[in-house]
Amino acid sequence: MPLSLPDPVPMGAPMPQTVRPEVLDFLATRRSASALTLAAPGPSAEELSALVRLACRVPDHGKLTPWRLIVLETAPKAEFAARLEALALAREDTKAAAKLAKLKTPPLCVAVVARPQLSEIPEWEQLLSAAAVCTNLLYGATAMGYGANWITDWYAYDPDALKILGLEAGERVAGYILMGSPKEAPLERVRPDPESLVTPWSG
Repeated sequence: MPLSLPDPVPMGAPMPQTVRPEVLDFLATRRSASALTLAAPGPSAEELSALVRLACRVPDHGKLTPWRLIVLETAPKAEFAARLEALALAREDTKAAAKLAKLKTPPLCVAVVARPQLSEIPEWEQLLSAAAVCTNLLYGATAMGYGANWITDWYAYDPDALKILGLEAGERVAGYILMGSPKEAPLERVRPDPESLVTPWSG
């Protein structure tokens, strides 16, 4: 799709807050697509660059940038999946191997890696910032017209799988964001009752 992102805003420039009803409409109808329905084409190089730019505009207490992104597409993604499959089958874990279908199917995957920094900012807040990066990627890809899905699964936690991904000590996978063109529209799912989740504070 043609991109029309505004130019980056200079540091210290005023950021007027305006009403964006189209954003509210998007949030009211957003739906993740099943990873198994995502086919080529995925986001182009230009679109991926824009998604990364959008992903970085998240709350980040202390301006620590406690996250980084690993892009897996086409041949590299297939190699990553093959090595994970070999790891699972070496353990005779066919269930774990089968779960890799979600990773293999979509044309593009972006791994969001949380890398908490030594700081007075609590680690929990830094992890939440990494989760916000996942959300921005998910929403950004969907807003571009692609299907997207946020998964973790065993290879987000297994130490040997994390070595294959290339993580360093102290790093964790916040999520794998899978993207592609959905072969079918996702169906709406059950949503929680918002009113049941809100409690006024009474002191």
